[in-house]
Amino acid sequence: MSDSYDKLDATVSQAILGDEKKSPDELRELIGTLNTYVTGGAVDVEDLEKLARNIETRYSVSMGMGAIVDDGNFEPWLDTAKREIDPFYWKRYQKLLVKNGLPQDVVTKLDYVTDQILGRLGDPNKNSEWDRRGMVVGHVQSGKTANYAGLICKAADAGYRLIIVIAGIHNNLRNQTQERIDEGFIGRDTGRMATGSNKAKIIGVGEFEDDRVPVSLTTAFADFNKSTANNNKSQIGSYNVPVVLVIKKNYNTLRNLIDWLKENSAKGDAEMIDQPMLLIDDEADNASINTKFGKQAVTTINGQIRDLLGAFHRSCYIGYTATPFANIFIDPEQDDEMHGEDLFPKHFIIGLDAPSNYFGGKKVFIDGVPDDGEPEFLRFVDDNEDCFPMSHKKEHIVDELPQSLHEALAAFLLARTIRNLRGQSDKHASMLVNASRFTGVQGLLRNRLHEALQKIIDSLRVNGALASAAHEDPEISNLYAVWLEEFSGLEFTWSEVQAALLDAVASAKVVEVNSSANGLDYTTKGQTIIAIGGYSLSRGLTLEGLTTTWFLRNTAMYDTLMQMGRWFGYRPDYEDVCRIWMPRSAVSWYSHIAKATDELHLELRNMEKAKLTPGEFGLAVRSHPSALLVTARNKVGSGKKTIAVGLSSQFVETARLDVSTKALKGNRMAASTLIQSLGANSYSEKAVPGGTLFRDVPVEAIDAFLRAWHNAEQSITTQIEPLRKYIGDRSTDELSHWDVLVGSLEKSDDPDDSIVVNGRTINPMRRKILAADLPKGFLSIGGSKMRVSSRGVERVGIHDDDALDVEADYRSIEKKAEGSKINYPGKIYRSVRPRPLLALYHVKIKEAEGSTDALPENCPGEPVVAWAISFPRSARADERVEYIINSRKQLELLGEEDEDDDADVE
Repeated sequence: MSDSYDKLDATVSQAILGDEKKSPDELRELIGTLNTYVTGGAVDVEDLEKLARNIETRYSVSMGMGAIVDDGNFEPWLDTAKREIDPFYWKRYQKLLVKNGLPQDVVTKLDYVTDQILGRLGDPNKNSEWDRRGMVVGHVQSGKTANYAGLICKAADAGYRLIIVIAGIHNNLRNQTQERIDEGFIGRDTGRMATGSNKAKIIGVGEFEDDRVPVSLTTAFADFNKSTANNNKSQIGSYNVPVVLVIKKNYNTLRNLIDWLKENSAKGDAEMIDQPMLLIDDEADNASINTKFGKQAVTTINGQIRDLLGAFHRSCYIGYTATPFANIFIDPEQDDEMHGEDLFPKHFIIGLDAPSNYFGGKKVFIDGVPDDGEPEFLRFVDDNEDCFPMSHKKEHIVDELPQSLHEALAAFLLARTIRNLRGQSDKHASMLVNASRFTGVQGLLRNRLHEALQKIIDSLRVNGALASAAHEDPEISNLYAVWLEEFSGLEFTWSEVQAALLDAVASAKVVEVNSSANGLDYTTKGQTIIAIGGYSLSRGLTLEGLTTTWFLRNTAMYDTLMQMGRWFGYRPDYEDVCRIWMPRSAVSWYSHIAKATDELHLELRNMEKAKLTPGEFGLAVRSHPSALLVTARNKVGSGKKTIAVGLSSQFVETARLDVSTKALKGNRMAASTLIQSLGANSYSEKAVPGGTLFRDVPVEAIDAFLRAWHNAEQSITTQIEPLRKYIGDRSTDELSHWDVLVGSLEKSDDPDDSIVVNGRTINPMRRKILAADLPKGFLSIGGSKMRVSSRGVERVGIHDDDALDVEADYRSIEKKAEGSKINYPGKIYRSVRPRPLLALYHVKIKEAEGSTDALPENCPGEPVVAWAISFPRSARADERVEYIINSRKQLELLGEEDEDDDADVE
């Protein structure tokens, strides 16, 4: 797009900020008028219409208000103080957001949400001592930095004079965060100041108003050090403007900052330590948590943050994270004689809703993975073991690349070309390759990809203009094959794509991003970058215009996996060309985590309605079955440990089965016995979608079935004894009678599939299994989706009126109109379920996903049996049962903690 187009876009966006939504005709009339006066009519008619459509799209993007859980002692102060606050920093930041194309509804909601957060901090004009602790829970790559940049602006307007941002454990993330603060708050390019330029370049908010420039004691190139701080001492002493620091979560940096603050305070307590201080901990679940396990550095950093807060009479701590699973394991009562209270968010927890155009885990791993058919965005890596094994040493030699990586590279280059054809040539496009935690291996991988890229570019230079090249040149032929598979249904023909390929990809480059190198550079428009990295790419770092990902990691830790999801975010006008390659087993983990994350945000909403406190929220989430995976990261050596888990309003299913003949035969017998008892008694029986429902089945029949069940050791949440203990404790009241669904397809595709169990004809469901798990001795039902039950099964047994009510509530949260397509999460039905539901399934193994090898001899014959339980909400939700964790098995299932071989955590 031209500079005139960008100028007109910014002008129109500013003109409609805060106005009522304009009709299509009114918007186009305004655009035409401003085109005449602002650009002299330089934007042509076609681009004027494109601008109108883009603005209409931004108008249509919405964002909910999120949920707020407060302690019982919240004292509002902001509304009263607002009449005295000059919103200088916020207003210019608001203008920047609009200029950068943030949808108007999102800007409006951001204004509201940051007010809610600021109002829960301490009043900076209240001179008595106070400290506040809170947490903001967002989504990966959903705009947390934009949120806390807005909060910083409002805090500075309100009177905070020292603001510290702790931005991750790596230099590249700290530098990137500094650049965002430069643009959104300072208005100066601190990187240019650091290079010795006499004149600081005005950027971002500084282009709107250029006075009251905050003092930054860090730059885009340099973390905090005492000499820089002392050079700014005269400015700091006056405090006419706010002082901001963006520091790395690093032992030496924190120690130097604390020492410098103490040295300042010794010269006059009121000069520094008495000033109100706001501390923002970005990626708060990483290294800030006092796990008491692992490297001493983690616990040390936790103590240093607490020391830093303790050095101020008036301080606020806010942890920002998209993966709060570790934070909620902080003990609210934990205290330490040296460091004081831990960082539990005791005063407030705020959940941020993602805007409606967010490209996140739910869209990719739940909505984008149908029960039948191929995933929309996901592709599988099945061909790596020979040349690039999942588990490898730091000495691994990379001689060749898996074919799937060649396909991913081709898809990226084609996507870049299609984006250019759509008029996005001035926008960045990135590809992420995250395949090894070792920087040496990353370097070799970078070399091989560079060679592969150059071969493609050389072929395009020589043969790219030939129509026959798609069949005769091997590199162009591969591009054509990938185009046919991935993009042939889009608006451009192969001839159009082929003609534009060379111009689109000639400047593409392959770079490393790790603790030894950072090749990311988005300073000029339209960069095309293939980034190779590991841990450095797994935490907070933004890859601009990320379009294609090739991901090969063996960890299943919640926070690590979600933070590796750099592909989450916003993909305006190019979501349809985004592709993610990953191992099939990783898909099931991401799907599971996406559901758990969705449930966490729903839990926040429920607790807000019930007016519960952060401590009660922490207790609820700590007892979630997800704790079995989260806590596994804190390994305690060999042997076993127990984890207390609650099953109120939870769903468990046997997605993993023991593959042994004895186990499969015994479980079929247990199911047959249960079905026989159902038929022999006069329980209410009704045909429902998915099978036959029996009502008011006594708990004794359920307990007998579970007692006979042979659980796979690898199926953690379906351990039988904890389930029986939980049920047994409620067997005389809440769980005394059950609904039982005997699953059966209404019609089988293959008549030979039908089986008869105790006189009852059942059409088994068909599911794939994951080939990679067979050597480990278990069947992963549902293949990469690891799902036995079909969507909607938890609606069975619930009165229609109750189901419609909770569905309407969820639609309002998701901003979906009645009748629009939506996948309702099972958790909403558990809140109104009158009785627990046991769903019993017979499953015919269809094929082994990811391999053409024959199935085990005991699988192609009789169906295997699986089950699921949907527990209703319990009146005794705080009562938990203990699950056993075998740390050796956890390591086998979940993989190791992930970090670069020379990560710079000190």
